Amino acid sequence: MRPFAGWIRSLWLKFRSRLRSSRVSSIRFIITWSFSVFIVLVLTIMALLLHDKFTQAAERSAELTTRQIVDQVSYNLEDYVRSMSHLYRAIEEHMLRDGTWEGDQVDKQLDTLLSSREDIISITLLDSTGHLLKNRPSAELKPSAHVTQQGWFQSALRVPDHLSFSLPHIQNMYTGPYKWVVSMSKGITVRQNGQDRQVILLVDINFKQMDELSRRVSLGQRGYVYIIDESAGNIVYHPQQQLMYMGLKSENIEQALVATGSYEDEADGQKRLNAVKSVANIGWKIVGVAYLDEIMTTRQEVNGYLIRVLLVVLVLVILVSLFLSSSLTRPIRRMERKMKAVERGDFNVELPIEGPLEVERLSRRFNLMVYKIRTLMNEIIHEQEQKRRLELEALQAQINPHFLYNTLNSVVRMVGMSRNEEVITMITSLSRLFRISLSQGKTIITVREELEHAHHYLTIQQMRFKRKFNFSMKADEDTLDCLTLKLVLQPLIENAIVHGIEYHMDEGCIEIRVYREDDKLVFRITDNGVGMTEEQLSKLLMGSPVVKSGAGSGVAVRNVHDRIQLYYGELYGLEFESELEEGTTVWIRIPIQSEREEDDAHESE
Repeated sequence: MRPFAGWIRSLWLKFRSRLRSSRVSSIRFIITWSFSVFIVLVLTIMALLLHDKFTQAAERSAELTTRQIVDQVSYNLEDYVRSMSHLYRAIEEHMLRDGTWEGDQVDKQLDTLLSSREDIISITLLDSTGHLLKNRPSAELKPSAHVTQQGWFQSALRVPDHLSFSLPHIQNMYTGPYKWVVSMSKGITVRQNGQDRQVILLVDINFKQMDELSRRVSLGQRGYVYIIDESAGNIVYHPQQQLMYMGLKSENIEQALVATGSYEDEADGQKRLNAVKSVANIGWKIVGVAYLDEIMTTRQEVNGYLIRVLLVVLVLVILVSLFLSSSLTRPIRRMERKMKAVERGDFNVELPIEGPLEVERLSRRFNLMVYKIRTLMNEIIHEQEQKRRLELEALQAQINPHFLYNTLNSVVRMVGMSRNEEVITMITSLSRLFRISLSQGKTIITVREELEHAHHYLTIQQMRFKRKFNFSMKADEDTLDCLTLKLVLQPLIENAIVHGIEYHMDEGCIEIRVYREDDKLVFRITDNGVGMTEEQLSKLLMGSPVVKSGAGSGVAVRNVHDRIQLYYGELYGLEFESELEEGTTVWIRIPIQSEREEDDAHESE
């Protein structure tokens, strides 16, 4: 279990590390997508709530509309049935008045009535045995009619004095074209010649009128209305009657018979809304069928509208988020660039004080921080320069006592030997040498002065060593006014004398040459002394003693090298070349500086 937990932790740390190093963890990315996701989430919730609200309202509206249409059809059908009932009563009163139906007056009235109503097909009066008593228009009853077996006839006999409406059927009692009719029949008892007589009054009305009332209903493109008989569940009217007879279409009659109001069902995989309404005084039920996918077009339109609005808002939110995030992160990116400049050592950068309040405050703090760092750096540089100058002066101070000690020893020895002229010469050279050494406290002098200083030093040393060596000095004319660190030749000359010439059997020779080499000023000191080994050369610039004791052990040479590098940098310094019994050559390389450049540098400081 522990190895698995460790593996999960390692995987998580790698994932978090990669995530933090990618653009995903940037402030711009976080602001853009957080804001966008938040707005989209809020809009989605609002869209879902509006969609649910609109859907419920659309469903209620569709149901109400369907019910209103069915109610209107029912009202129209009831009104038509009521008018036909009134018409039937009028026919009954005119035809059976005083128990007689004979006479031209009755015929005229019935003919007038038939001519004024196209929906009345025929008016027939039969006795209880089915014998024809009278009909208009006048026609012969077919022997095969079997009127007593007709449903309307039996209904009239079974429930006398009650107007019955039959199911639509084809009228086949008379010769001529057959028409779809609905028969109104009623058994009536009349008194004729002092006796009661049972007669049947039949009025056939064209079913076309009822068909038009139902056909004009609009319940979408596929919706329709059908009528059923409440007593037996027979279909009175259906716009697809032929398909019903052929068994290619069916309706849920059982549910329509028991339903009140509306209900939903499914046919051929499609949901339908059914609204049911009973027609008074006729025993029929009107069923309006509407397909939900058609009547709910409002919901689909709302869905499409909400999706379009959501997409438009999403695009706008992303654009606004990008703009805001860019505006907010631009000062931070600018600050990052400035910080990188500071990291590279450029402390002269400054942030503009602009943007939001927090950014302005941060910019001021940054500028103040850079200013303080710059001030501290300047103070540190100044302190370092002071320190370097003090170190140079300290190194300089190490040279003077050493030289003075050797020179005074020589003077003492010459005085002891009464060599007064040499003493005067040595003291004079020493005086001039110290005059140049002091140089009014300056660290930098001209090459001319440095050579003069070296000349006096060599003069003194030549006298000390009893002219054991001679020397020569040669400098290019254009180098004499160049500037150099003070007293860089004297320790090297001393080293050549002490380690090269003093123990050499032959007469020594020291040659000093000054010349330019590219942008460098070169001092070359050559002697023909005993030379040095490779080990002694490698120790010389490391400050290690060349010899175990005695004067000129190498410390002074090392001091010269350190002074040059402290003042001019590590590109400059001393270079040695030596061969045993052949002599040693030392090169001093420093940058070429004129007196005018030095003055300009001081003025700029």
